[in-house]
Amino acid sequence: EEVILHRPVEEWPLCDVLFSWFSSGFPLHKAQDYAALRQPFVLNDLHQQEELFDRRIVYRKLEEIGVPVPAYTIFNADDAASTTVDEAEDYLEINGVRIRKPIVEKPVSGEDHNIYIYYPRSMGGGSKRLFRKKADCSSHYYPDVHTTRIHDGASYIYEELLQTEGTDVKVYAVGVEYAHAEARKSPVVDGKVMRNARGREVRYPVILSTDEKEIARKVVLAFGQTLCGFDLLRSNGRSYVCDVNGWSFVKDSHKFWQDSANLFRQYCLGTLAPQHLALFPQPS
Repeated sequence: EEVILHRPVEEWPLCDVLFSWFSSGFPLHKAQDYAALRQPFVLNDLHQQEELFDRRIVYRKLEEIGVPVPAYTIFNADDAASTTVDEAEDYLEINGVRIRKPIVEKPVSGEDHNIYIYYPRSMGGGSKRLFRKKADCSSHYYPDVHTTRIHDGASYIYEELLQTEGTDVKVYAVGVEYAHAEARKSPVVDGKVMRNARGREVRYPVILSTDEKEIARKVVLAFGQTLCGFDLLRSNGRSYVCDVNGWSFVKDSHKFWQDSANLFRQYCLGTLAPQHLALFPQPS
């Protein structure tokens, strides 16, 4: 950490392959400078990782590559003076684009996980606040809070709440041909986190459809992230991407760890030492 945080990139150790991804406190821009200086083989594109910080950019890119996303509209705080907003008990309309409640309100920052859901009067009204898991809780319901945060000076994405039969699908893609998927109980259901005997959140293996595998391939290529996690919602026979996380590892799957390690080995040797890969192919 002393070297990475406090020394110039010219003094960083040399390497042939760079695994690097953003986390709190990590100097991503220095890593970009290092990659430009030393030209190692980079597994997850360092510049495109910055796109993951802004959900507006993520959704726009997903639409450009033909990946379905929930119906949504954006409130940009910088354009508030020229933006028309009509918020009613059953819908929110921004610049003529109307999303009917229940609606999901997401901060545009991909690092902000304080996501709210607002319900119409016909469903009892009120709102639910989702957040990163705290102990065995992931959301709280507020029956008397009906109004969105649209006037608090920040920017938000507002999207329809898709009906998913109470589950979210977490997808972990490695390269363009491999994707591991797990389902978990959605925090929208009751906010209670189910855990197994090891204290991990309970998740169930999921088999991806052909269309979902193609979505995973497109996401990896579009965002330049060899290892890329994203969230999938299955609703009314279709699958939608609602978040792209970049570098993410499955929490409790030895098979995924083994498979991804073998794939990374292939990618690295295929680029740096293909003759070695030919002599010592991937373990079965």
